[in-house]
Order: sequence, then structure tokens, then C-alpha cells
Amino acid sequence: MSRDILSTIQSGMSGFSKGQKLIANFILTSYDKAAFMTASRLGKTVNVSESTVVRFAAELGYDGYPAMQKALQEMIRSKLTSIQRIEVSNDRIGNQDILSMVMQSDIEKIRMTLEEADRLDFERAAEAIVSARRIYILGIRSAGAIAGFLGFYFNLIFENVVVIHSTSVSEVFEQILRIGPGDVIIGISFPRYSRRTVKAMQYARSRGATVVAVTDSEGSPLAPIADHTLMAKSDMASFVDSLVAPLSLINALIVAVGRLKNDDLSATFGALEQIWDEYEVYEKAEEER
Repeated sequence: MSRDILSTIQSGMSGFSKGQKLIANFILTSYDKAAFMTASRLGKTVNVSESTVVRFAAELGYDGYPAMQKALQEMIRSKLTSIQRIEVSNDRIGNQDILSMVMQSDIEKIRMTLEEADRLDFERAAEAIVSARRIYILGIRSAGAIAGFLGFYFNLIFENVVVIHSTSVSEVFEQILRIGPGDVIIGISFPRYSRRTVKAMQYARSRGATVVAVTDSEGSPLAPIADHTLMAKSDMASFVDSLVAPLSLINALIVAVGRLKNDDLSATFGALEQIWDEYEVYEKAEEER
């Protein structure tokens, strides 16, 4: 459904049954909590049956409750403040084992990312990167960790990499001032999306550069700007952004680019190994006696 789910609920309120109105009112006032409740839990919260909740989702035009829940989650993820994230995650976790829940959630996000990955767009993005005149990498706030990781390996593979530092808006644009045709910019952003990343990608596109977005969904503000969109499922673990699936996607991209640069890569790392050994970059493990 393209329409905002809250607007759909609001406009249909007069036609709902008594039980459906209880569900609707709860969602309208506490959508940040409802989005992460099971149908059973939502029903118990508003004192209706689980089947009533499922029928309510169908009434709104969704194939089932999971589809309605997904629509709610996608709508709110970019809107939640840090305080709301803490409240929602505390509600989700309850008395469960935190280590198990968080890691199982990360595993699920990787599985979903793999199932929904567009292989053709992934391959085209890798080819565009390998043939680029210059490669710009931009990730702000928590996405900066992924951008730095990608930049570290790309700097070993290529001579033409610019990892954009994001101290201020003006500095971002100063660093991409000369971007143009033949260049590639890789913008990385997940909810809550960075406005600076979006603006920089728009500028790069207007200058004729190829734009690669690494983000979470077609609803991301990065997706309409991009020539190639690489999607990975992210999640929130309390106030923390869970970016395990995006990092796994970036790992795959590095490997794919490395395979395309295979001959050059072997020579590069051969030289690097000599340098690392000569200047004792790495601590050598003692052999077992």
C-alpha cells in the first residue's frame, strides 16, 4: 500500500466494528509500540481476540497481519527519537535473554537481506565501481563506521578513493566539489536517514556521477536518487543501530570488486605483504613448541 497507514486507519474509522476501533485507536496513539507487537499481544493489549486483529489488517487491505506490521515499522523507523527507541526496545525485549534476542535478530536480518537481494543491481554496482575515475564513499553518524570499513579496503585495491569526512555540511560539499561523469559515489544511510547524505547524493547525481545507495528499503530517501540500490535490512537494538546485515553486504561488495580486479589485486597484496613484513606492521604469532 502506498498510502500512509495512519491516514488509512483515520479515514476508515467510521466503518470499523467496535473491536476494530479499539485496535485503530491504539495504533493511532501508540504506533511506535504497536509496530513491534505480535497480533496476539496487540489483541490482549486492547482486549480483543487475535483473530480480530488479523481481520483488521485485512480490512485495511493488507495480505495479513505481518504485512500491516511491516508497513507500520517502515513508517516509523526513521521517525523514532532515541528515547522512543529505548522505550520500544525495552518493551520488545521484556525478560528475554538480551544476547540471544539481539544476535538472533541480526541473523534474521542477514537472511532477509540475502533473500531479497537484487543480484543484477549488485553486479552492476561492482562493475561501475571498478571502472570509475574516482570513487567517493559517504556515510554519516553510525553509517560512518561502515564507510570507514569500505574505505579501508578500497584504498588497498584502488588509487582513486575519497572517503568523505562529515564534520559539517560545507565540508562534505567541498570534498565532492569536482565530482562528475565517470565518478561513482557510494552513499550509506539507514534510519534515521542523514539529510547530509541525501543532499550530497543529489548534488553528485546533478553533476553526472553514478550514484550507488546502500540503504534499507525502496522507501529510503536515497533510493530514488540512486542508479544502483543495494538494500540490506537494518534494525534498532535499543538506541543502537543494528548494522550487521549492511556490513555483510559491504563485505560481499568488497569481495565482488576484488574478483573483478583479481590480477591487479594479487600484485597489490604481494607488495603489501613485503611492506608489512619489512616494517613489522603485524605482530607475529609465536609458533607452538
